[in-house]
Amino acid sequence: MKEGSMGQIRAPPRVGTVNFVTNLTELHSVRLLYLSPLILSALCKMYICFSVLAGLAVLCFFYISAFCPHFGEDFAYILRSIKCGIRLTKYKKIKPFYSILDCFLDAVKRHPKKIFVHFEGRSYTYGEVDKQSNKVARALQAEARLKEGDTVALFLANEPSFIWTWLGLAKLGCPAALLNFNIRSKSLLHCFSCCGAKVIIASSELQDAVEEVLPTLREQGISVYLMSDSCSVQGITALSDKISKASDQPLSRDLRANIHIRSTALYIYTSGTTGLPKAAIVTHERVWAASFLQSISGVTAEDIFYINLPLYHSAGFLIGMTGAIERGITIVLKRKFSASQFWDDCRKYDITVMQYIGETLRYLCNTPKKDDEKNHKVRIAIGNGVRTDVWSEFLHRFGDIKVRELYAATEGNIGFVNYTSKIGAVGRVNFVHRFFFPYTLIKFDIEKEEPVRDSQGLCIEAAVGETGLLVGRVTKRSPFVGYAGNKEQTEKKRLRDVLKKGDLYFNTGDLLRFDKDNFVYFQDRVGDTFRWKGENVATSEVADILTMVHCILEANVYGVKVEGHEGRVGMAALTLEEGQKFDCSATYTQVVNYLPAYARPRFIRIQPCLEMTGTFKMKKVKLVEEGFNPAHIKDPLYFLDPEKKTYVPLTEEIYRTIVSKEVKL
Repeated sequence: MKEGSMGQIRAPPRVGTVNFVTNLTELHSVRLLYLSPLILSALCKMYICFSVLAGLAVLCFFYISAFCPHFGEDFAYILRSIKCGIRLTKYKKIKPFYSILDCFLDAVKRHPKKIFVHFEGRSYTYGEVDKQSNKVARALQAEARLKEGDTVALFLANEPSFIWTWLGLAKLGCPAALLNFNIRSKSLLHCFSCCGAKVIIASSELQDAVEEVLPTLREQGISVYLMSDSCSVQGITALSDKISKASDQPLSRDLRANIHIRSTALYIYTSGTTGLPKAAIVTHERVWAASFLQSISGVTAEDIFYINLPLYHSAGFLIGMTGAIERGITIVLKRKFSASQFWDDCRKYDITVMQYIGETLRYLCNTPKKDDEKNHKVRIAIGNGVRTDVWSEFLHRFGDIKVRELYAATEGNIGFVNYTSKIGAVGRVNFVHRFFFPYTLIKFDIEKEEPVRDSQGLCIEAAVGETGLLVGRVTKRSPFVGYAGNKEQTEKKRLRDVLKKGDLYFNTGDLLRFDKDNFVYFQDRVGDTFRWKGENVATSEVADILTMVHCILEANVYGVKVEGHEGRVGMAALTLEEGQKFDCSATYTQVVNYLPAYARPRFIRIQPCLEMTGTFKMKKVKLVEEGFNPAHIKDPLYFLDPEKKTYVPLTEEIYRTIVSKEVKL
């Protein structure tokens, strides 16, 4: 090694490096040249696929928009329904059974200080209501010796004590019979005896009604308790003082250990539009199903719910109160509906969800107009029975409120909810809903008041757009339990051999219609629709036409028998707008212009007020029985005279000519 070369490293020849790099570059160039067509081809294919997918998405969007405009709402409804169904299935399997009471107790644990009930200036938290229900349960356990399975009748007004008394009974495993606080005498005894109760608890303001039937109750060995600190009447025991002294400590769950999903939770009475009320048996499963309606309608845990309907009815109790428990929300309870105070209450309590039934929305629309009518936070209205014209007027006056019109019966096994807010509809035909709760519309003979059957004795399904009788198939998932103490009426509601021999359906007694867009429309009650001149007359449609007359406030339409004539001729009981007289000419013009001859009411009866049930449904039975004889009816009567082209006062002479067939109807 030469001097000075120690530690030096000879660099590789530069020419070699250049050649190496050049060769590598050429190699990559060759590969790129070879792969470029493949990459370009792949990119082109990806672009084409993306374009096709984008195009299909756009086409699907336009198709859905054009042919399935309610796809999003349908999907949301199906999703909510499936979630509720999964929960109910889970509750069925839990041992011990998880009831709506357990849901309330869990809400107490989560937020004991959250307000559960606002009532007449006072507020009660979940924790306070829980403790008060414990006191009620312990007082009744000590005084009435109640045990699991004993039925107790509640004859209570709309007040918080109704809620915690029911909760107290539930903690003892006792079903509650919810009595209408408007009934008296014969009806009261009838309702009480239906459910087999041995104990009745009444509000202090209903003492007179209780005293009226007290001798009969004492004969039957019924224990009578009054929500009062004292009572001097023999046979009536004051209960409030016992409740105040009782312990508020929790009760053992063993007291209701044998309660299950199919156990009777409540007896709720039908409204009595067609006679004496019937006690519908409501199981714990049905309580859960009804409570889910708030969830399906979009109610959240942050909402505030307004209950101004009676708690003895399924709307106020099941949909309203137990629905609020299921959501864990606050309710504002009212003794009774008040149109004049309604919106003030909504603003005062920041109400976001309201209930309605029957005619209550019309009452709101009849209130004087104000500048601040849309100044409220109400976003959802849940109920049933609103007329199309009232629905439109309600939205026009009070803002964009999502009206969730529904169809259901307390004892029934099928129901609908209009989750799209389409005016006039009570729901939609939905394949998921129909799969789990099978139902159909069948042809119905109005005159004979029975389903139309084919040569094989099976019912005939109604076509799309055709009015038919709604029937729901009785299955394990959708049972029909029936009425307490009334096997005859229970059997009348059962319809056999509907679509195949041996099947069993629940007869709703309601006429509905499905349109081509799958919307469901309520048409009439079977007993309300009558037949005249060979045609079916829907009373609800005639009533809608009549109330368009400037002088008419309310119309109750029904059919009456006329000797020597087939079917029933139309008659209407009317109430008039304040300060108005019956306008014979305008009413005649209205019915002639908008109704076919067979549907025009031939008789008009003017009443100071229409008789209603406790849930704002019009009573017809008594009106039908009274007919149109001016000798027996004190109210002003009118007759449609086609020759004079107006309504004329119905005199005894005109009545005679009608009965003797001198006048052609």
